[in-house]
Amino acid sequence: MNQEFQESVYREISYRENSFTGNLIKAEDVKITGTAKISLEEDGHDGVKIILKKDAHDNIKEIKFVCSCGETKSVLLDYSE
Repeated sequence: MNQEFQESVYREISYRENSFTGNLIKAEDVKITGTAKISLEEDGHDGVKIILKKDAHDNIKEIKFVCSCGETKSVLLDYSE
């Protein structure tokens, strides 16, 4: 029951720095860049889902709006100076 209330922490990876062909990404080409917490909120009236992506310190890194029609819009937040 304790696990139901814990937030899931996911590993973030980067693979775009290496050039690869096709749809295959090799393990040696992937680098773990950090961790993120992802939560989903849904607005029942307008059919818009809001996905919040947070870092390990609960700072919001990305806000993604997903419409029921399939369109998405993202806001990326950068806290560096």
